[in-house]
Amino acid sequence: MRTIETDCLVLGAGLAGSAYALHAARAGLRVELLSLAEPLAANSDWAQGGIIYGAGSDPAQLARDILEASAGTANPAAIDQLVREGPAAVKDLLLDELHVDFDRRTDGELDFTREGGHRERRIIHTRDTTGHSILAAVAAKVDATPGITRRTGHVAVDLLTLSHNAADPAQRYEPLTCFGGYALDTASGEVVAITARKTILATGGLGGIFLHSTNQPGSVGHGVAMAYRVGARLIDLEYVQFHPTVFFPRDGAPFLITEALRGEGAVIVDARGRRFMDQVHPLGSLAPRDIVARSISQHLAATGDACAFLDLSALKPEFIRERFPAIHARCLAAGLDITRERIPVVPAAHFSCGGVHTDLQGRTNVRDLNAIGETACTGLHGANRLASTSLLECLVSARAAANADIVELLSRGGALANVRNTNIPIEAAARKPLPDEEANVRITNIARPTPREWRSPAKVADPLLLQQDLHQIRQTMWNYAGIIRSPRRLARARRILLELREDIQAFYRDCRPTRELIELRNAVQTALLVVHAASLNPVSKGCHYVADEN
Repeated sequence: MRTIETDCLVLGAGLAGSAYALHAARAGLRVELLSLAEPLAANSDWAQGGIIYGAGSDPAQLARDILEASAGTANPAAIDQLVREGPAAVKDLLLDELHVDFDRRTDGELDFTREGGHRERRIIHTRDTTGHSILAAVAAKVDATPGITRRTGHVAVDLLTLSHNAADPAQRYEPLTCFGGYALDTASGEVVAITARKTILATGGLGGIFLHSTNQPGSVGHGVAMAYRVGARLIDLEYVQFHPTVFFPRDGAPFLITEALRGEGAVIVDARGRRFMDQVHPLGSLAPRDIVARSISQHLAATGDACAFLDLSALKPEFIRERFPAIHARCLAAGLDITRERIPVVPAAHFSCGGVHTDLQGRTNVRDLNAIGETACTGLHGANRLASTSLLECLVSARAAANADIVELLSRGGALANVRNTNIPIEAAARKPLPDEEANVRITNIARPTPREWRSPAKVADPLLLQQDLHQIRQTMWNYAGIIRSPRRLARARRILLELREDIQAFYRDCRPTRELIELRNAVQTALLVVHAASLNPVSKGCHYVADEN
């Protein structure tokens, strides 16, 4: 088995993972950056609406909007970090260094828009392809930065821990510690071990465990499942946000319709043209996402309609073509001219508000294992996420985690003694120790662990069975653990998923690892974790809505 040594192993090359890699490499750390597919095949790339920059005229109002969208459940400390550190994170990287071409007014100033749940215009954008514009610029910078090795087509199999994977049996008595991961090179079929001083989970979300999703293929909660298997704490997994407006095509594939359309004046109506959201919430079509998605779902069930509609009649045709060119083009390709016709929409799984629990520097309860971006949960979103916070969270969490790791690795010395001065003050990473951390200090000076040899079975899994099992997981989650849940539905989902997991574990034990098999194994585990979290929480709040069975 081939073993690669590095300082930082980053699993996932979306915005969070790429931004972390940039910060770490600039400090002189060696970074291995793994991604399932090409650099732009990440959920970040599909973000349409925009990114919050500044806090409008009132930073406190942004904090209130985040808290209100979360149904009062978000972590105040995480909100404060985003509001306080967000403007510099955007300005330093995206505006001053990468010069991302955000839309500007005729006077040259940035153009600000508004989305659901926002009471001010505070979102900057590049028409309706903001995520693509940002990630393309960041990915190009990653590829031009010394010290970063991008490994495209590599999928993490499992994390390496002293207690599970160290060749030296004595090291299993050390505190719970991660030292890298096994990764599959999908081109060659080889499994390699990558040992690292810091391992960063930035694998994105879990929307792919549902039948209808806005996420990129493969977004099945890889980071959540791997973290669970090594004993990391998970939190708030019941809070899965469903985006209310996904294009409902006559033919072809569905795709996200940005909330920014509603921010510019579009409204949600039913097949008869009624603005039913006006009777549901004071903000009408601009209510928080959980309320809009659930209201559409309930309205469709009550009326028997197949979809709701976005009415753009308040917007001028030339404005639609200029401000939303990608959506206009994709709808036109599907036979719909949105300058004249309403857009048919339905909800779909979009964002995981929960994930791997971390502090504000991305640290988990497993030593040397971090999580950032959508994979992580600091409590920023609570029970429901405010629109256009996700890209900003990626930047803020990546910078905070990287800065803290640089300081910590510098303090360890050894092979990192020649790391360049990053001008990061020690106090920037100051924090209260995590549980048992004082006892863990002694392991920082142990020799780099040697991972146990990986041995793959010779048998090949039946691809038809893999596809069918993944479809059954998605169908089960959509029907029984989707927008509206109940104890009976969740119990049925759990029974189905437990039986599936037994079959899938048998596949995994007996067959050679492939991307499809790894994806299936993580999907069923993540689905069970979401169902378990939902079953333990009887209180309807935000994204998690439990129907009364009485």
